[in-house]
Amino acid sequence: MNFKILTDSTCDLPKALVEENKITLVPLTVVKDGEEFKDGVTITPSEIFAHVAAGGSLCSTSAVSVGEYQDFFGKYSQGCDGVLQICIGSGFSASYQNACLAAQDYPNVRVIDSQNLTLGQGFLALKACEFAKTAQSLDQLAQQVEALVGLVETSFVVDKLDYLAKGGRCSSVAALGANLLSLKPCIELVNNKLTVGKKYRGSLSKCLASYIRDRLSGREDIDTDCVFLVQTIVPEESYQAVVEAIHTFGSFRQIQEATAGCTVSCHCGPGTLGIIFLRK
Repeated sequence: MNFKILTDSTCDLPKALVEENKITLVPLTVVKDGEEFKDGVTITPSEIFAHVAAGGSLCSTSAVSVGEYQDFFGKYSQGCDGVLQICIGSGFSASYQNACLAAQDYPNVRVIDSQNLTLGQGFLALKACEFAKTAQSLDQLAQQVEALVGLVETSFVVDKLDYLAKGGRCSSVAALGANLLSLKPCIELVNNKLTVGKKYRGSLSKCLASYIRDRLSGREDIDTDCVFLVQTIVPEESYQAVVEAIHTFGSFRQIQEATAGCTVSCHCGPGTLGIIFLRK
């Protein structure tokens, strides 16, 4: 059967994987000084960072509208047996709700709440492409992907809390204290929400290496086929410390590297790095 996989631009999948798997990205909207841009289409993370560094206000993001989803569903549902749309987690955006409303007009469209973001969402899109090769129906395909939602483990470490503070996700006083103490929190995705886990102290390289050790060491519940390493702007020295730690504490068949898109960049800023993998 012929299925089409769509996913929101927040998946942060590398361009090569998107093209190889013929995935279509549905862009969220980025708002910069009141002007709207399309995520990854008319604005990039580097432009967001440059704008804020120059003294500009923090950018924000908004969900894909019902009408925009209808346009995508109308375009792709005609030439295939079914369309599977994988959305950024409903705990972070109204995109899933809007996609469900849009799908009501298309009987061969199914919508998945990834309950995740960045490569956690992207992982599900790649698995959907894999399952689509043998699935006998759209409902079977959707069920196979939904069975993996709770097995995706997503976490990341933030170098500085300035962006989170500006965005109202932590107080400016807490951000100042954390920055002065060189504290770098681990943000974990649990039950469709972001929670603060362990706080690391010291240089970024030291903190990131410790973070990788804590996420991987001594675990037997990890699917070792693939791990995604995603970053905003992390110094090369720190990045290499992470790669070395993954090889030391993990045994993955492949390490996929990715750059975070506009959504993560808007809310977390430069110096953010995370790993995403599946549990067994």
